[in-house]
Amino acid sequence: MDYSAAAFAPNVFPVLSYQDAPAAIEWLVATLGFEAVAIYHGNNGVIDQAELRLGPGWIMLSSTHDRAPGIAGSQGVAIYVDDVDVHYAHACAAGADVVIELRDTHYGARDYMVRDPEGHCWSVGNYRPGRVIPT
Repeated sequence: MDYSAAAFAPNVFPVLSYQDAPAAIEWLVATLGFEAVAIYHGNNGVIDQAELRLGPGWIMLSSTHDRAPGIAGSQGVAIYVDDVDVHYAHACAAGADVVIELRDTHYGARDYMVRDPEGHCWSVGNYRPGRVIPT
């Protein structure tokens, strides 16, 4: 078993969406002590992704908007993987319910999203919070 620091680097991150993401970020920072590390804005003032850190822990959040059918207002989990294309092919071969097809994002990630049998959304990609992309 590898007990090095690298082996314990986070690769699973909670993802939340909010009707008023800027207010949520403000509250999380002021009330719970999170640090807003990166905020990526999309069209029409929505927040496509924000990354907040509290100690070694990270969360990601976005504005509630029609990112994909049936996921607006949802919570989910993001997973970092080294090879997104291989992971995607495996998930599809296993019969995954793909909500967002494999894609490249404007903030530097390659990812896709699936829905598990209970309806939870799982974003899988090569993006790890803290890797700030210039906007």
